[in-house]
Amino acid sequence: MTELLAYPFMVRALLAALLTGLIAPAIGTYVVQRRLSLLGDGLGHVALAGVGLALATGTAPLPIAVIICVAGAVTIELLRQAGRATSDVGLALLFYGGLAAGVLLASRAGQGAGALAQYLFGSLTTIDDGDTWLVAGLGILVLVPAIGLAPQLFAVSADEEHARTMGLPVRAYNFCVIILAAITVSVAMRTVGLLLISALMVIPVATARGLVRGFRRGLFAAMAIGAVVAVVGTGGSFYLDTAPGALIVLLAIAGFALAWPISLALRRARRAGP
Repeated sequence: MTELLAYPFMVRALLAALLTGLIAPAIGTYVVQRRLSLLGDGLGHVALAGVGLALATGTAPLPIAVIICVAGAVTIELLRQAGRATSDVGLALLFYGGLAAGVLLASRAGQGAGALAQYLFGSLTTIDDGDTWLVAGLGILVLVPAIGLAPQLFAVSADEEHARTMGLPVRAYNFCVIILAAITVSVAMRTVGLLLISALMVIPVATARGLVRGFRRGLFAAMAIGAVVAVVGTGGSFYLDTAPGALIVLLAIAGFALAWPISLALRRARRAGP
C-alpha cells in the first residue's frame, strides 16, 4: 500500500474508486428496490451522448455528461409518470438513443468510436486533480440525500401507493432517485466505466441483502462492500497491470459468490429459529 501512495495518480485513482464504491451501492439500493436493475446501463448510454457532445464541442466531458444524463433520466421519469411509456420502453430509448448519439457526435468530432473507450470501460489512472475534486463534490451530493432521506426514499421505492397514503411527496422523491442515479452513472464513467457501473450499483446490494436484515443495515453493508471491492480492485490493477473497472466488477461478483452459501445458511438458521 505504501508503494501505491507514493504515486500521485494512484492516490487520485484510489480516492475516486472509494467514492464510486460508496455512492454506486447507495443509490443502487433504491434502484434495485424499484426493480430497475438495468437502469444504470440505460443511463450509461445517455451519459455517452454527453461525452460525444463534449468531444464535438471541445468541452470537459464529465460536467456535460452529468447534464445530459440528468436531462435524459428526468425525461424518462416524466414519460413513466404520465403513462406514455413503460419503464422497459423508456430504458430502451435510453440504450439506443444515447449510444447512437454518442457515437455520431464522436465521429463528427473526428475522433471516432475509439475515443469513447476510456469512458465505456473507465480510466482511473488518467484522473487529474480537477476530476478528483469534481468526483468528490458529486459524490457528496449523492451521499447526503441517499443517506439522509433513506426512510422516505425507501418508502417510495418499495410501494408508491402506500407512500402517498403516508403523505409523502412521491413525485419529488422519484425524481430525486432518478437524478441521483444519473449523477452516479456520470461520475463512474471515469472509474469503472459506463458499461460496468450497473454491476457496481446492483451486485453489492444483492450481496448485502443475503447477509444482513433490515433496510438501513443493508444500505450500509452494500456501501461497505462496494468501497472494499473498488479500492482493492484499483490497488490490484496496479500490481496485475489490468483494467481497474473490470477487476472491480469481477471482485464484486466473486464476493457475491462467496457470500451466497453464507446467506443460504443464515436463511435456514432464521427459519429454524424461534
